[in-house]
Amino acid sequence: MSTPRILLKAKRARPFFGMHPWVYAGAIEAVSGDPKDGDVVEVVSHVGNFIARGLYNSQSKIRVRLYTWDAQQSLDADFFRAQLQRAIQLRRDVLRLTGACRLVFSEADGLSGLSIDQFDRWLVVQFTSLALAMRREMFADLLTELVQPAGIYLRTERGIGQLEGLELQDGSLRGDAPGPLTIDENGLRVQISLTEGQKTGYYLDQRENRLAVGRLAVGRRMLDAFCYSGGFALHAARAGASAVLGVDASEPALQLARTNAELNGLTNIVFEKADVFNRLGTLVEAMERFGVIVLDPPKFARAGSAVDEAMRGYRRLLQQSLRLLEPGGIFAMCCCSGLIKREMLHDLLAQEASQARRLLQILESRGAAADHPVSALCPETEYLKCVICRVN
Repeated sequence: MSTPRILLKAKRARPFFGMHPWVYAGAIEAVSGDPKDGDVVEVVSHVGNFIARGLYNSQSKIRVRLYTWDAQQSLDADFFRAQLQRAIQLRRDVLRLTGACRLVFSEADGLSGLSIDQFDRWLVVQFTSLALAMRREMFADLLTELVQPAGIYLRTERGIGQLEGLELQDGSLRGDAPGPLTIDENGLRVQISLTEGQKTGYYLDQRENRLAVGRLAVGRRMLDAFCYSGGFALHAARAGASAVLGVDASEPALQLARTNAELNGLTNIVFEKADVFNRLGTLVEAMERFGVIVLDPPKFARAGSAVDEAMRGYRRLLQQSLRLLEPGGIFAMCCCSGLIKREMLHDLLAQEASQARRLLQILESRGAAADHPVSALCPETEYLKCVICRVN
């Protein structure tokens, strides 16, 4: 049986010859061979030249996700084993990470639609591709073979079901899900829950950014807004911040944050449950001042139509923060929305600093930790921005 073919429109093939992995519906001229969702397909140029082989999904705007540009390569278990092995080798043999790390980062590791975090002896798997989710038992077998984890737990991401036609529930793929785990991050003991909270249970991508901000917090009063389980707050408190206030709307996350402070013997932190926008407003009204402020909100823009509203949200947060930040203070703005580019944040900082008549210096413009590499072939993998500034 011949492989179904995806014929591209004229002048639309260049990105895919350049090995970008996403074929959107608008680039497709015709589909032949009646592929079903999850099937292997060949993508060809408008004159019929082979470009790549990928997996089909009629329910997604990303109609085909590409995985190999070798016409002789099958998308079978051996192929995906080799992709997983390369990803694991980067973390173990090159970066030499142990304990907790992102083991697989989707497109950046040639596995579009699959992210895997390792926490001690457990793996947390997240599928954002219907076709890979349909192969989840195969991936569970391969990961058992390659990593030999104590368990593999499946987490789902909000909104992906509708975008991809996925119907998945959180639950165990192999073994039993553990209770709360304690991992080491930069010498801090951090308790996490694999079965609750955001994403896979913990934001490993901010590991190095937390350390960078912590070094600048010595002797200063700090506000950690959207603190989740306390990552930035813990690093600042340990580094020698005079006092730390963490604010988040999630009580389960704050319970973890308080536990983490206790685990590390940190008594200079207070965590509050509140809507961050409202709490910043009351702090402004009370004329409070901070020497360090961190804004690390959740993803504001999940679709292009939400970018303008998201930028209004960042603008409001920035305006309030500049009113709270003392002269010479340190300000860190984080953004995990890939649709919002780094230059957009820089422009926003310039606009609001000018409006507030404050001199703002960008000290560092950082990204995700090294176990979240950026693919030069898929620039969308550069999603996390962490801009650290000094404001006079």
